[in-house]
Amino acid sequence: MSNSVNIQKLAQRSKQASRELAAASTLDKNEVLNRLARLLDENREQIKEANEKDLAAGRENDLSAAMLDRLMLDDDRIDSMIAGLMKIIDLEDPVGEMIEQVRRPNDLKIGRQRVPLGVIGIIYESRPNVTVDAAALCLKSGNCTLLRGGSEARHSNYLLVDLIQKALHDLLPEAAVQILRDQDHSLVDEMLRQDNFIDVIIPRGGEGLIKMVAEKSTIPVIKHYKGVCHTYVSDSANLQMAEKICLNAKTQRPGVCNAMETLILHKELPDKFIQGLFQKMAEHNVELRADNELRNRISGGDFKLQPVNEDDWDAEYLDYILSVKQVESTAEAIDHVNRHGSNHSDAIITENYSEAETFLDQVDSAAVYVNASTRFTDGGEFGLGAEIGISTERLHARGPMGLRELTIPKYVIHGQGQIRS
Repeated sequence: MSNSVNIQKLAQRSKQASRELAAASTLDKNEVLNRLARLLDENREQIKEANEKDLAAGRENDLSAAMLDRLMLDDDRIDSMIAGLMKIIDLEDPVGEMIEQVRRPNDLKIGRQRVPLGVIGIIYESRPNVTVDAAALCLKSGNCTLLRGGSEARHSNYLLVDLIQKALHDLLPEAAVQILRDQDHSLVDEMLRQDNFIDVIIPRGGEGLIKMVAEKSTIPVIKHYKGVCHTYVSDSANLQMAEKICLNAKTQRPGVCNAMETLILHKELPDKFIQGLFQKMAEHNVELRADNELRNRISGGDFKLQPVNEDDWDAEYLDYILSVKQVESTAEAIDHVNRHGSNHSDAIITENYSEAETFLDQVDSAAVYVNASTRFTDGGEFGLGAEIGISTERLHARGPMGLRELTIPKYVIHGQGQIRS
């Protein structure tokens, strides 16, 4: 059987299952998620063994430390997946929710009700926890999922989907969650042409993957190309707070899309603060790439300032590398963020209320922060339970996408025999 026919059959099964899943009760959906939480706990040793196969292959293929971190499933991350499932169980089911209802002069009652998107194709790299998060969110919001994970996480992903289908067995259609088990890259191209059966594609991964999906897909795509996130430290900042936030935004987990990639410093900040911050970054093995103004100004310490290239301002490193720029004003900082950012997450550290409001109003990103780390741009942290992705689009959804963002409105109209004259 050809790959094209294989993909078509999987997508067709998803479409058929989507009708049943859209009508499923909240009770049944939550029971599947409860079962899955128990299965993850009971099978954690098997999960770690499968994950170790992926990690071993990654080390052999010289994956970076940050990429290996994205790939890893240890007990803490298994616990986190379980906790995410429990949060999603506790969230209100959006399916069937009446968003609004009006009565027209002719007594027609016109309402808008939330319904599932249908079949969601998810193409993703590295992070196997996405398998569980995405499947759980889609399931609770009544959507079927067709997954295509990266080859670097295949052992982990395949086992997790086996557990998900075991949780679905005898309660909801097992085709509610499927995964492509062949790593042939041509399968992705075939998947992106199944517009008769797949309603939305959500790519999660590097810029190259997302551009490829957007260019080849005949299916609507919800995307963010990359996370070039900025933190601007104003001359009005609380410097102790600023140091803590900057270190967290860069070093807590650098291989994720909400980590800081560019630090912007006001020129009036004291040398002592900048030198101390650079020193602590270096202690976390962060490579610093600074503009000429900073390199001429700051010297000494156990760190080295590498020259920054123009391309660095647009780079999503996903690694222990940080670009640093000095500016003369908040307006210059905002201009830099809007010119080089990716509309993902950006922050200002300041004690000046007017300056904070200006930054919030003028920075064109899905999430804009005052005095907090960009690392909070996450479905779980925003109270969504988990996320299917972080959209930087302007249509349908923007920012972390939770349950409600996986539904669309449908008009429902009640009449008593009205006809149009």
